[in-house]
Amino acid sequence: MASTGTYAFGPAASNLLMTSFGRIGIRSPEITDQHLADAEVEGNLLQVEIGNKQPNAWSQELFTQVLTSGTATYNLPTRLIAIRDVFLTTAYGGGNGSQDTVMWPMSTQDYDAQSEKTQSGVPTSYWMNRLIAPTITMWPVPDSSSTYTLNVRMLSQVQDATIRNGATLDLPYRFLDVWVSGMAHRMARIYAKDQEVLRKADYQEAWANAAQQDLDDNVNLTIGPDFSGYWKR
Repeated sequence: MASTGTYAFGPAASNLLMTSFGRIGIRSPEITDQHLADAEVEGNLLQVEIGNKQPNAWSQELFTQVLTSGTATYNLPTRLIAIRDVFLTTAYGGGNGSQDTVMWPMSTQDYDAQSEKTQSGVPTSYWMNRLIAPTITMWPVPDSSSTYTLNVRMLSQVQDATIRNGATLDLPYRFLDVWVSGMAHRMARIYAKDQEVLRKADYQEAWANAAQQDLDDNVNLTIGPDFSGYWKR
């Protein structure tokens, strides 16, 4: 027997929700408007939880901002949850190309400890202020010697979940069971308290499996001593 040859499994959120209800013994004909209202809120709260359990590799995007000479602070998208890395692109005059340089983060205390916050030069560090509308501040403050572009590789909030109009989830294939089992756990809290512990265990197992595939860059780390500054007479 031949396999399907397709890779299209991505049911609508409403279909996945029916599966979640089935796991706690509530069949489709028994689902009420109250069930659906609770489920839509819980579905989005589940995605808040998933978003906080970073990294979510599929949600990364590159935010760019051309820097203005003398301006230190810039707005970041409110959908930002975490920063993976930041680098500065410096464009050389006369069409001679550009160079990318990694920038280093400063804690709030590190930034506050800078005695000359208005010092100008080539930005080397940044401080992110995690407000509801987050901002990022350059140090030193960009000067006018070159054209600088800030590049923020960020992990973003996933799109809202809805069970209307056949909408699918903004989640990859590997996280669909996490959503279904997480919803079964959350709905058990409301409608099947005797199953809450079992459904939580299901959810934790599904999360552990999926999270193994979303490690923050699955590459080997090599640590070794540098003896270049040592010699023997």
